[in-house]
Amino acid sequence: MMTHSHKLESKYLMALAATYLALSTAAAAAEGHFERTLPVTGPVDLSVQTGAGTVTVLTGDASKVVIRGTIRAWGGLFSEDEAQKRVSYIESHPPIEQNGNVIRIGNAGDSHLQRNVTISYDLVVPPNTKLASKTGSGNQTIDGISGPFEGSTGSGDIKASNIAGSVQASTGSGQIVLASIAKDVRATTGSGKIQATGIGGNVRASTGSGEVIVEEAGAGDVRVNTASGNIVLKKVRGFVQAKTASGSITAEGGGQSPWYLETASGNVSVRVPPNLGFDLHAHTVSGSISTNRPLTLQGALSKREINGRAGSGGFLLDVSTVSGNINIDWVA
Repeated sequence: MMTHSHKLESKYLMALAATYLALSTAAAAAEGHFERTLPVTGPVDLSVQTGAGTVTVLTGDASKVVIRGTIRAWGGLFSEDEAQKRVSYIESHPPIEQNGNVIRIGNAGDSHLQRNVTISYDLVVPPNTKLASKTGSGNQTIDGISGPFEGSTGSGDIKASNIAGSVQASTGSGQIVLASIAKDVRATTGSGKIQATGIGGNVRASTGSGEVIVEEAGAGDVRVNTASGNIVLKKVRGFVQAKTASGSITAEGGGQSPWYLETASGNVSVRVPPNLGFDLHAHTVSGSISTNRPLTLQGALSKREINGRAGSGGFLLDVSTVSGNINIDWVA
């Protein structure tokens, strides 16, 4: 059940998204740019915040942080001249603070100046950078940093790749795409697809509505949940807990840790290596269960439920669906 605070947050995010859409489809009354280069001497602790705008972070020279900002101001509440004054002020007084290797971007002292104003940031940072990035509405693209990386947006996509540390990403509405993350991943979206590929640590992924794809997750735990959407798991070897209220589940891989696959409405398809043994518990209320190899059954034979052993046994494979079929194949 959605709490009162969650309802308020949802309304706030929707309002941000509507505002950003209105601004992005209108012609800016004024536009400007700024660029700053900040010297650094070691690992960088960086935070970026913008109410509406994009954030792009790439890696470059280890001795400096390059910040490029694009400012757009719209009329409506003020004249075109006033819009230009606001842009000019931000150009000469960009919201940047530095204390050694700690850099804060976007914490404007006078919030009045940023009404009907968006600032997008393109940053080039040292590889050894820790990053926290937050946008009210706007996409984020991050590549190549050591991390950890924490990113959130009310409405927009988050893409992170080649991160040596952990990643936490959340969006109210939008996709999350993560690739080549060396450590743990946590991804949450209210509405949108989540895709994680090449993850070295544990994976936690949750979406209210959208597909979840996890591929090449290594030996870490994979815990995936979606209220409405399909789940696709490929080349996973660790513990798996995958649950969807409405959608199919496809899981490929297998190792020594248990797999729990559950859907209320949808089919479940499991593909495992040809010589892999496991202990199976499969149950469907309305549907059928099939395998492409015989099992050693334990208990009574039933069309809707099977308890059995494949080969000499091994990890637990627990599969259930209320309405849907279950299919288990050994594949080369």
